[in-house]
Amino acid sequence: MRRLADAGYRRGGARRAVVELLARQGCALTALDIERQLEDSDRGVARATVYRVLEELEQLGVVGRVEVGDKLSRYEPLHPDGHQHHHHLVCDGCGELVPFHDDELERAIAKVARKVAFEVSGHDVTLRGTCSACSAKR
Repeated sequence: MRRLADAGYRRGGARRAVVELLARQGCALTALDIERQLEDSDRGVARATVYRVLEELEQLGVVGRVEVGDKLSRYEPLHPDGHQHHHHLVCDGCGELVPFHDDELERAIAKVARKVAFEVSGHDVTLRGTCSACSAKR
């Protein structure tokens, strides 16, 4: 919320509700997921407001957009220090999005960058496949 105040945004109820909801999540949510979860809470927020707030938060670098190829944008908080950085597993059957972190993968990415003298400013890794529930249905 500090970054919002520094950028001149008021501490609006809708903005606060979206930021607090995303902060409690283990992974990214769609705008529709956010709208539904806020409807179920004590603070409903209209769909148009959710989209507007997400756009503002993305422009400020408070949230990042996650694209996993299913034509749905998902959003999750960005942490300036890289804390809580993770990648995603996506089930092609049900669309489940599972976050994962792997220190060895991070070291491999840094090694590749050093090898080709490339300064990496960010990266996203998305692994596609079938979750255990969908595999069991086969």
